Amino acid sequence: MFGIGMPELVLILAVALIVLGPRRLPEIARALGKGLAEFRRATDELKDEFRQIEHEVEDSSAHATPNDDSYLAKKPDNPPSPHPQPSPQPAESEKQSR
Repeated sequence: MFGIGMPELVLILAVALIVLGPRRLPEIARALGKGLAEFRRATDELKDEFRQIEHEVEDSSAHATPNDDSYLAKKPDNPPSPHPQPSPQPAESEKQSR
């Protein structure tokens, strides 16, 4: 539990009792408990949504074919050359205008 042992927990509770007083401590503890429960519920819902999306992606990728993806289905017209070609030299009139 966050590396807090029993002596530390007792010290924290004693300081909270002194600072907050015996009347407000139960109210604050109850509100804190409700807040933590709501936070846990929200994170669990978020985790479930992520798991559901992950399963949907896995299912769709397992059944996918190259024809499903337009990029994969399209074959390049001219495959890239292993040796790049030099760029054309500018025309003589362009050289003079510079």
